[in-house]
Formats: sequence, C-alpha cells, structure tokens
Amino acid sequence: MKRSTLYSILLYPMLVALLLCTAPPLMSAAKVGDAAPEFTGAASNGKTLHLSDYRGKYVVLEWHNNGCPFVGKHYNSGNMQRLQKQWTDRGVVWFTILSSAPGKQGYVTASEENDYLAKMQAAPTAALLDPTGEIGHLYDAKTSPQMVVINPNGVVIYDGAIDDKATTDLNDVPGATNYVSRALEQAMAGKQVETPATRPYGCSVKYGDSTH
Repeated sequence: MKRSTLYSILLYPMLVALLLCTAPPLMSAAKVGDAAPEFTGAASNGKTLHLSDYRGKYVVLEWHNNGCPFVGKHYNSGNMQRLQKQWTDRGVVWFTILSSAPGKQGYVTASEENDYLAKMQAAPTAALLDPTGEIGHLYDAKTSPQMVVINPNGVVIYDGAIDDKATTDLNDVPGATNYVSRALEQAMAGKQVETPATRPYGCSVKYGDSTH
C-alpha cells in the first residue's frame, strides 16, 4: 500500500471527527414543554421588543397574514379582536407576528400594518414584523393563523390551531372550541392544559426560503 493512501485512510476519520466537534449545533424549533426561544422583534409602532422583557406574564403568539382567508375568517368576524382584548385586559401579552417575506402574500410595511390594525380595530400588545422569518422558524410556525401560548415561567404550554373548525366560514366561529382560551383558562386556574398541541390550519407561512 502506498504511503499516501495509508495517510488518507488514517487521516479521514480524524478530519470527520474534527468537523463534527467544531460544527455549530443545529437549532431545533421549540415544542410544547420546552423553554420558549428568546427573540427580539421590531414592532410596527417603531419599538424593539424582547420576549424576555415579559417573563412573569402569559404570552400569546399569533401568526398573521392579512391575505389569507383563514385569517380573514377570524378578523372579519371580530373573533381575533375579541380574543386580543379579552386576554390583554387580563394581563396577557399578545404578539401578532408577520413572517411573510417581501414580495410574498401577507408582507406589509410598518405603516401598512398600523393602518390594518386601526381598520380592523385589532388590539394586540404589538404587531411584530418578521420578514426574515427568524421568529417564525424559532417556533416552527407553519400556518397563519398558528397560535403559541407561553406561561409566566417562559415555557411553551400550547402550540397549534386557534380552534377546532378548520374552515374559512365565519359562521363556524361561534360554535368552535377555542384552544387558546381553553389553554389560558386552565393554566391560570393552576390546571394542566388538556390539549397542549393541535395541528395548525390555515395558509402556509410565506417564508422567503424553501424550508416550509
């Protein structure tokens, strides 16, 4: 056997091991029971907000796309606005998150989002602009609307659909089981969330890459 071939055989496993040791760890998306990933978001009102600033409070994350008929169902019926007001009045922090990339359905500028919030009389704590999809990927957001609930200890206690009626029919809202309200009610009462995860429905989040 040639000396160069022998060196290659001996060195190859060492190089592979070295690469594995030095490669940065892959970031896995948060799941129910995990600590909620920290993020910094640019709000449409011009403020920069950090999730960690709201430790000690319940936080709801709502993925939004104003061009999606599933989202339209909850806004045109007034359902989403009622939920936002109901829970923010009880001290819950509510972030509407827009992860559509520029040129994609649902992408808006800060002023356009502020106009939309005023027109729809929406009442989130803030609307966070996420055109790079960074926040969306941290939580593996797949659809609009997709809902995440974080408890005061910073743990994800619910992730999934807003309710059990995966339709665009406004008439389905009154009879639906709202998973977000149920999770908050149970958690605030000191109970375990009975349905901590469901399959989200809606329009796919319009990321700028092809990972979703």
